[in-house]
Amino acid sequence: MPDFAFILAGFAVGLIVGLTGVGGGSLMTPVLIFVFGVKPNLAVGTDLLFAAFTKLGGTLGLARQRLVPWRVVAQLCAGSIPAALLALWALRHLGPDSAAAQRLMTTTLGAALLLTAAATFYKVLVFSPERAAAEAARRRTQSADATRPRHWSLPVLLGAVIGVLVTFTSVGAGAIGVSVLLLVFPHLPLPRIIAADIAYAVPLTLVAGLGHASLGSVNWPLLGLLLAGSLPGIWLGSRLVARTPERLIRSVLSVLLA
Repeated sequence: MPDFAFILAGFAVGLIVGLTGVGGGSLMTPVLIFVFGVKPNLAVGTDLLFAAFTKLGGTLGLARQRLVPWRVVAQLCAGSIPAALLALWALRHLGPDSAAAQRLMTTTLGAALLLTAAATFYKVLVFSPERAAAEAARRRTQSADATRPRHWSLPVLLGAVIGVLVTFTSVGAGAIGVSVLLLVFPHLPLPRIIAADIAYAVPLTLVAGLGHASLGSVNWPLLGLLLAGSLPGIWLGSRLVARTPERLIRSVLSVLLA
């Protein structure tokens, strides 16, 4: 029965991710900690590799469609990967199973969930069909390089913040990442923003996840059970998305996260 419960949880989270593109780390990690009683370090480490494997498939598909702005991905990774390595060093120094590390991870998780809730609600307001159409028309008239940020330092600095959040909590590469991209790259079309968000999350979650694995903070059997549920859930959600009021789901999800 516990094994089936993990598969069911993976399916539910995968379904929400397929419907909204949000909810991987921001739902899976707190469910593992607060519903199943998994230790925070094991929940975070397992969910990081769960996210890496899940988003790798999406990145390959987007790359084949030539939607991934690799220059943007590189700028974000320039900040997020070093920050993730520093956060892993801090966890190793504290001891991932120590009371101080557990308290740090749960406190940071709370802050990350509030940020994700705010970012998810922001996406509800920004991604209305009418506003999206007007924004697309405006961006088509822009002659500036779409991959040029408002300032060269912004993607590196904000990427570093996300790298720390993701390493400590596995939360932040989804809704927060999209919101950062919308603000920093105002001329980048929405499909390429989403593609960049998915693509840069793969090396970030892989580095952070492997770092947690080196600390003994990954439950491999649990990871297999979650993937067994999430992959069918994502498949189903991606096919139901056209028939589901996405703004309603995102609104409910933002309240749930808060």
